[in-house]
Amino acid sequence: MKIELPNPDGEPIWLEDGLLSREAEPTGAEPVRVAYAAAHIILKDDATQRSTGAAGSSSADAIEMVDWDQTMAFRQHLSSHGFGIAEAMDTAQRFELGWPAARRLIEQCGELDLDTGFIAGAGADQCGEVSDHTTLIDAVVEQVHIIQQAGGIAIILPMPWLCRWGCDEQQYVSIYRSIIEQSNGPVLLHWLGPMFLAELAGYFPGTSLDQILSIDVDKVRGVKMSMLDHDLEIEVRQRCRERGQIVLTGDDLHFCDLIAGDGKIPCQSVAIGDRQIPDGDFSHALLGVLDGVAVPAGRALRHLAAGDLAGYRRWMQPCEEYGQRVFEAPTHLYKTGLAFTAWLNGHQNQPMLLHRIDLERDLDHLLDVARLASRAGAIVDAGMAAERIELMMAGVHR
Repeated sequence: MKIELPNPDGEPIWLEDGLLSREAEPTGAEPVRVAYAAAHIILKDDATQRSTGAAGSSSADAIEMVDWDQTMAFRQHLSSHGFGIAEAMDTAQRFELGWPAARRLIEQCGELDLDTGFIAGAGADQCGEVSDHTTLIDAVVEQVHIIQQAGGIAIILPMPWLCRWGCDEQQYVSIYRSIIEQSNGPVLLHWLGPMFLAELAGYFPGTSLDQILSIDVDKVRGVKMSMLDHDLEIEVRQRCRERGQIVLTGDDLHFCDLIAGDGKIPCQSVAIGDRQIPDGDFSHALLGVLDGVAVPAGRALRHLAAGDLAGYRRWMQPCEEYGQRVFEAPTHLYKTGLAFTAWLNGHQNQPMLLHRIDLERDLDHLLDVARLASRAGAIVDAGMAAERIELMMAGVHR
């Protein structure tokens, strides 16, 4: 089905579904990349009223605003297309959500017992105040243990306190060393750029990242790069490969080539917990954009597994173009496009985010997100999506 929508500010918008059914589905090949979709949370329909005056709202308010059934069903949807879940990350509004809701996300995701598994962020947001290094270390270690008990792999979230305290290179190494020594493996690191959280400017000063990754390579199995810097990721990836570690790309703007790699380095096998995964001159993936394009991106990765690089690019390149629009500056508003796409596809009843930050993206942005989602093959029912866009343009859900 192909449907034309009016666009008050430009050319008509076309929504189309059924693109994936026009070619044969690649089957039978083992995955050659590990890919985790960082999943957003879905709010209850009355969250608008609950979040009034949200600047002073508490984590207890947030946990009551989450529609837990739809949120978990969405994770099962992502898993059904071959993706592991990256739980309680920035995409789930972790910094606004609070630890009680984040812990519930982690434990309920574990209870789903997904074949594709899950990774979850370990931070220190269970503490009312983090005033010293010991408090920070103990809090992160506690969350690592909780994630592992739920059946997940812990990824150590960036710790903004290190920036607030003006920590130097060796203080970073010392704090991470204490966390690693008190944790069981496998664990991963997360390098999140200031475009997602402004106060993280200057994180991992000097050579601290490589020093930390080298502390115990049997425990620390790699790093997620969310710096939106293609060249930097390739540099880090080369050094990780020399240590037998992996890079999970978090670059939602340039992931197509980063995942594909250039094929110049022979593939090897590395262990992440009980799992043996291929590794070579490429990145694996932990991406928020996969939340919105799971259907075509899953198809792309199956083409790659089958050795069909052209088929991979045919499906993944439009997903990247979608990601570039969704993640455009101000980048931290990217969750708006993901929730909007999920709403167009019927995974939720409204496209709202906590604190209504979705209202900070304008109509032109959302209409273009819909167009690019359609072009990528991520719209499953053009008729339903068109009806919802018309409601939005009439002022409903805005």
